[in-house]
Amino acid sequence: MKLANKVAIVTGSSQSIGKGIALRFAKEGAKVVVNYLSNERLALAVVDEIRKNGGEAFAFRADVSNEDDVQRMVETTVAHYGTVDILVNNAAIDPRQKWNEISVAEWDRVMANNVRSQFICCKAVYPYMQKQQYGKIINVSSVTFWFGKTNYVHYVASKGAIIGFTRALAREIGDDNITVNCITPGAIKTETELAKVGSVEAQQETDVQMTQLQSIPRRQLIGDLDGAFVFLASPDSDFITGQTLNVDGGWMMH
Repeated sequence: MKLANKVAIVTGSSQSIGKGIALRFAKEGAKVVVNYLSNERLALAVVDEIRKNGGEAFAFRADVSNEDDVQRMVETTVAHYGTVDILVNNAAIDPRQKWNEISVAEWDRVMANNVRSQFICCKAVYPYMQKQQYGKIINVSSVTFWFGKTNYVHYVASKGAIIGFTRALAREIGDDNITVNCITPGAIKTETELAKVGSVEAQQETDVQMTQLQSIPRRQLIGDLDGAFVFLASPDSDFITGQTLNVDGGWMMH
């Protein structure tokens, strides 16, 4: 197992991409903190699945844009497991709105949830990673950074900021043997996508559109993504830092 006995915090891991990462990390031997904000039932279901498969995990409610919440989450993690080895900054929001109709308050809300949260979480785990002279930080951006997306100016801007943050932080903490990398997932078909598109017919149309855009002509699933997280969280990537890995089936190339 590539992550045996490592301790990982995965933000926003009660469903979708975060859930997939948490389950895969546990399968690889990590002890996982399943962070959630509003749906305790889903978070506990993830924990239950991990435990049923012989893994270790617990759920923790924290607004990752709130410094006090994050500090409590990290301190609780250390109290349970002794340290933090891996941080995945996955939690984010993606409201859709025409750019000139976005209020300043809404802009700030997106930036707080998507960018400030990652800064706060990194700052909170850093003392423990620094002390042990080892750590893996994986920030989640988005394929939308590479091409821009209409009606998502605030979201795309936040995801671009994450890539810049990743590069600068990698320079700051490389001396501590902590790597900082970023993944830009493509359009992943998850349980939350149908709720957004609104109907089975709309889902089918989305499926067709996406397979036409990608080099690999099928919808991306979480199972196509979680291996990249394992790689960046494992010793296999110990000499890789400041990088952004795009995992989207060959939609965007750079």
